Amino acid sequence: MKTEEFHALAAVLEKLTPHQRNILVDRLHKIEHVQAVSTLLESRVSTKPLCPKCGHDHIARWGSASGLQRYRCTACRATFNALTGTPLARLRHKDKWLEYAQQMSEGQSVRNSAKACGVHRNTTFRWRHRFLTLPNEQKANRLVGIAEADETFFLESFKGRKKGMTRAPRHRGCKASKRGLSDEQIPVLICRDRTGSTADFVLEKTDQAHISAALKPLLASDTALCTDSGKALSAAAREIGIIHRPINLAVGIRVVGKVCHVYRT
Repeated sequence: MKTEEFHALAAVLEKLTPHQRNILVDRLHKIEHVQAVSTLLESRVSTKPLCPKCGHDHIARWGSASGLQRYRCTACRATFNALTGTPLARLRHKDKWLEYAQQMSEGQSVRNSAKACGVHRNTTFRWRHRFLTLPNEQKANRLVGIAEADETFFLESFKGRKKGMTRAPRHRGCKASKRGLSDEQIPVLICRDRTGSTADFVLEKTDQAHISAALKPLLASDTALCTDSGKALSAAAREIGIIHRPINLAVGIRVVGKVCHVYRT
C-alpha cells in the first residue's frame, strides 16, 4: 500500500462503529495467522527448489496463489508450491492450522477442536489424519554418535474399524482389562541421537529379533547405544555389533559417565 493510501485509511478509522472495528481486528488476526503459516511452509523450500514431478532444478517463480509462492519447472513445465506432494496439499483455512495444531498438542477431541477453531468437525477430522501423516515421512533413516532407545506401550485402538474387533468397544481414556503388559498393548520402539534425529517403530513383539530388525538399518557401526537394562535391547545391540551402554533405571540410575543417559518415554 502506498503512503497516501495508508494515511487515507487511517483517517477513516475513527468513523468505524464498534462492530466494524471488531470485524477489522478479526480480519487482521486472520491475515497474521495466514502469513505466519505461509512463512513456515515456504521455509521448507530451499533456495534452489526441485521439481516434485521430474526432479529438475531449473525452476522459475510463477506468481502466487492462496498466499503461497508458486514455481514452474522449465523442463516439464509443471507448476507447484511448497505444499505440492505433501499431506497438507489442497487443504483450506491455513489461518486456523496453528490453532488446530495447538488443540492436537493438548489432546483435544475432533469435536472440541472443531468448536475451538470455528470449523466443521469433518474438517478437523481430515486435518488430524493429514497432520499425523507428516511425522511418518520425517523419520530419521540414520542415527550417529550417541543414541538412546527405549520402548513404550499404547493400548491397541480399533477406532474407525467396523470389522476385526477382538474385544467390546470401550470409552476413550479407559484402562486395559489386565494389569501390566499384555496383548492389549502395542509396543513402540523410539530411538534418538544427540543431533535430535528421531525414529520410531511399531513392533509385533519386544524380543531380540524384532528389535534388531528395526535398529540394524538405523544405527551406524560406530554408534554408542544407551538403553535401560532390558535383556532384549542388550541382545539386539550385541547382535548388531555396536557399543552398548546399559543403564539400570530400576535402581534410580539415569546417567553413567556424564554422557550416557536414557529417559523413559
